[in-house]
Amino acid sequence: MSLFEQTQLGLIEVKNRICMAPMTRARCPDTVAGDSVAKYYAQRAGAGLIITEATQISSQGTGSIATPGIYTAAQIEGWSKTAQAVHARGGKIFAQIWHTGRVSHPSFHDGAMPVSASAVRGNCHTFTKNGYEATPQPRALGNSEVVDVVTDFRQAAVNAIEAGFDGVQIHAANGYLIDQFLRDGVNQRDDSYGGTVENRSRFLLEIVDAVSAAIDSGRTAVRLNPFTVSFDCADSNPKSLFLYVARQLGERNLCFVDIVERGLDPATADVVAEVAKDFTPKDFRRAYKGNLVVNGLYDKDRATQATKNGYAQMVGIGRPYMGTPDLAERWEQGQGLNEPLDMALWYGGGDTGYTDQVALNP
Repeated sequence: MSLFEQTQLGLIEVKNRICMAPMTRARCPDTVAGDSVAKYYAQRAGAGLIITEATQISSQGTGSIATPGIYTAAQIEGWSKTAQAVHARGGKIFAQIWHTGRVSHPSFHDGAMPVSASAVRGNCHTFTKNGYEATPQPRALGNSEVVDVVTDFRQAAVNAIEAGFDGVQIHAANGYLIDQFLRDGVNQRDDSYGGTVENRSRFLLEIVDAVSAAIDSGRTAVRLNPFTVSFDCADSNPKSLFLYVARQLGERNLCFVDIVERGLDPATADVVAEVAKDFTPKDFRRAYKGNLVVNGLYDKDRATQATKNGYAQMVGIGRPYMGTPDLAERWEQGQGLNEPLDMALWYGGGDTGYTDQVALNP
């Protein structure tokens, strides 16, 4: 199948198989997505599907400055401008919803400690108003609090649909709260959410089931990073863990599962290499039978091959979309991309390096 052919994912029909991957840009100083955010995403509506930057489900889920939320009326209204702007240009857009867990700082929580699966401190830092600060030892969520977080994810999904999003992606990757429950390097619980692979996966699956029941599984997606380690969140046997997760998610008729196949952080390259010795994306694909979106340094040729041979239904493109808002259109026309965006402009600031990138036909 062609990279530029429309396809059906769950309840969503997309015009091509290029997905703009979620990327934090830190342009929401008051946690509300404003006019510049709407313009930024609308400029990239040529993608078959846009997945927004990670958006916190509650104030407790906050872990970095200038990131948006979707738990207040003002936040829902702010995001509605983005959804409307993308739809006006013929695009589809999902909200990525997250809870950062221990990758946070007391300054976001009136001095209270961040929370996690267990009270295990990571070798992590996050951006606060005072700069790049080390994260403290978190406190473990109680069982009733775990249930509350599941409810918060469900409500965030309902809020996203109210704002006009086409669906949501549950962020279960990159060392944030759900990943902290999944991996035994952080999860040291001895209750029904800890110990076995089945127990450590329970939190994720309860969230997936709650969100699916609220907005339909055909509008629900999940992001995982089975082959990489982020924020010091590792597992002793990722193959066993993520093959179980793949099979469980495959039974739930989701819109899609999105996997990060490889990362860009040299500090974790040795970990990725070790995992790859006995666990590869093809192993995950054999276990997961549903719609798959793949991410990891894809260019046009690799993306074309991945969709043509049926390995993936869509290919996620991240950082190139920062500098080239009309990437999908350029690929289809055989045009080159803009120069990569200067890293100094990735996070924070104003419209420079955000909405001022040149399109061929603006």
